[in-house]
Amino acid sequence: MTLSGFGSYLIAMDERTYNLIGADYPGNRAEDIKNPGLGWMTGFLFVVSFLGLFSLTPRRKVMILDYKLTYPSGTATAMLINSFHTNTGAELAGKQVKCLGKYLSISLIWSCFKWFFSGIGDYCGFDNFPTFGLTLFKNSFYFDFSPTYVGCGLICPHIVNCSVLLGAIISWGFLWPFISARAGDWYPSGLEGNNFKGLCGYKVFIAISLILGDGLYNLIKIIYITAKEMSNKSTKQSKLPIVQEVIVKDTLVSQMLAFIVLQSVYLSCILFSIEDDESFNGLDDIFLKDSIPTWFAAAGYVALAAISTATIPIIFPPLKWYMVLVSYILAPALAFCNSYGTGLTDWNLSSTHGKIGLFIIASLVGSDGGVMAGLAACGVMMSIVSTAADLMQDFKTGYLTLSSAKSMFVSQLVGTAMGCVIAPLIFWLFWIAFEVGSPDSPYKAPYAVIYREMAILGIEGFSELPKHCLALCCGFFRGCFACEPTKGCDSQENFTIYSYSNGYGRSILYWSLLYN
Repeated sequence: MTLSGFGSYLIAMDERTYNLIGADYPGNRAEDIKNPGLGWMTGFLFVVSFLGLFSLTPRRKVMILDYKLTYPSGTATAMLINSFHTNTGAELAGKQVKCLGKYLSISLIWSCFKWFFSGIGDYCGFDNFPTFGLTLFKNSFYFDFSPTYVGCGLICPHIVNCSVLLGAIISWGFLWPFISARAGDWYPSGLEGNNFKGLCGYKVFIAISLILGDGLYNLIKIIYITAKEMSNKSTKQSKLPIVQEVIVKDTLVSQMLAFIVLQSVYLSCILFSIEDDESFNGLDDIFLKDSIPTWFAAAGYVALAAISTATIPIIFPPLKWYMVLVSYILAPALAFCNSYGTGLTDWNLSSTHGKIGLFIIASLVGSDGGVMAGLAACGVMMSIVSTAADLMQDFKTGYLTLSSAKSMFVSQLVGTAMGCVIAPLIFWLFWIAFEVGSPDSPYKAPYAVIYREMAILGIEGFSELPKHCLALCCGFFRGCFACEPTKGCDSQENFTIYSYSNGYGRSILYWSLLYN
């Protein structure tokens, strides 16, 4: 529902959000209103939701096998499935089920315990425990007792965990206090925390520059190495950059993987066995055996892009066809960046990449329809990069469960089609039953106002961002190419990529938006 825009860019177009911002707000025009409708929302989702499934399908081997990305959610799901279908005997299966039940119970009891002390307000109870004192608590250094991050930390590589931690320390410990001290000089003082003309503008755009720098670097490197290998008529896979993976070669080594679903509702603790390297080779063979032709993915993407390019301007007239076409040309690169980062950290930041399209298109269209065009472009980008990352998560699950890649792809197509119908229907029920987006409603949809204000800011161009914001973004972006990656070379001439920048950027962005 959230990634479909029903809590963000779609509601940002309606009259209720327009009135909340105020008719006298500069750039907030009455002409830039499109109230929700079941017909046009369903049609819009159908024309934009399927392209992401075709955009990265040819890159699944690179993401899953060559880079060996973790995709913690997909890995945890696969381990949960495998734990109920083990071939190592009923005794081990019984231990796995007992372990799962134990940690499910612990997680449920802990969630109930935290609820009793939750208090009134957003910063009460164990979710915001000032471990390091109140001064650091104001800068977001606190302990939230969330098993979710414990589980992700167990699954993600240590270098990713360290980069995320270091990103939080650099940003909240040094960078934001440094910029905040210049309030009134670099940006107007007294602005709200979610105002992009203030500190929030630095937070979001610096994080975006880091994430894009890391993702684009690896995308360019893949293209370069592929072209070089094709020119040399060589197919040695050992020259592709991969993430170093530590494999325990004992005959039977049991590991405990923890992961939380639905934010601390339960903890899945799974035991699984690793036989030796041959078992992983078997997974690779099965994963590659049932492949999806590249020509099919390319043809599907081009056909769907053509249909969408012709349809979206009918739904949103300010968004011209050539702007939609350019968006679809650039979308696969952004989808790669998002999927790559999701594989490392399990954070799907499709909304962040949607903001890129929002600002660029809104600034190109200008004041005459720029708000509507920017919000619609945001939806296009969000849909593509989100579905691409979700598909890679499912491919990782299929890889570890020996499932057919074609079956996973077809299942995603069917599920996406169902979602394009079910999600608007559910939202429509809430829309007619409650005042969605109203401050007095139980469903306030606060992101609707934020997205509309971002679109209004985008009309005025990037020059409206705080002082030195773009300079800092360019500096961090170039820094990604300067220090990303740290390379090592082993006896087999395999390169190891440590994605510091992606962890930094996602840590900065996630905690900045969460704390605001």
